[in-house]
Amino acid sequence: MITKKELGKRIKKFREDFDLSQEELAARLSLPRPSISQIESGRREVSSIEVAKLSKIFGVSMDDLLSRDLEKKCRAPKKKFNKPKFNKGKFKQVLLYILEKCGAKPNVGETVLFKLLYFVDFDYYELYEDFLTGEAYRKISYGPAPCNFNIVISEMIEKGQVKKIPTEYFGMPQKKYIPLVKPDLKMLDGREMKVIEEVIERLSSMNATAIENHSHQDIPWEVTKDRKIIDYDTVFYRRPAYSVRTYPEE
Repeated sequence: MITKKELGKRIKKFREDFDLSQEELAARLSLPRPSISQIESGRREVSSIEVAKLSKIFGVSMDDLLSRDLEKKCRAPKKKFNKPKFNKGKFKQVLLYILEKCGAKPNVGETVLFKLLYFVDFDYYELYEDFLTGEAYRKISYGPAPCNFNIVISEMIEKGQVKKIPTEYFGMPQKKYIPLVKPDLKMLDGREMKVIEEVIERLSSMNATAIENHSHQDIPWEVTKDRKIIDYDTVFYRRPAYSVRTYPEE
């Protein structure tokens, strides 16, 4: 691990090689410009969130950014946004399976459902570096939200696959969805089912507030600007408490 002063020099070198001013880098990190000056001079610590953001900006891993062995990577090209292709059919089956398993729980309304879908997709990507449904998730104040959900759920309601039930949970309005058909499990393989079931077991008992707060502590949500699409690759910078790399590979 490099020292605070060495890290500051490295960040300055990256910034200059990418033709960024201190003001521009500060804006990307949501920091005041003097903070960049303090970081580059070694007078200020860099938080783990800031390291994750810097690694994304400069197109290197967090390990490389903090490594003593980094050589000639300062001119590395910026990493391209990893844009998945949305698989609507698979997304519908994942949604149906989640609803079948836990949709009847009184706490599972739309907010909880959104977070379950998010953790399924991002946990799977962290484990296998591949997309499960390829859904895009936007950062909103209530946590990650699937961008295609409204279109998909409207189609499913129209086809009689899902029923929407407005209800209340502890006096608060809740949008609840009940599956009317069985999921087509032939569209989901063993690895995918394993991740879905683990997420359901781990998180489906949380109420909306609890699961919102939980998602807000996940690095992909934290490092994304408001209303922007969350980059799947930020999942590799998760804190140990959120990382699913401990799952056994099949």
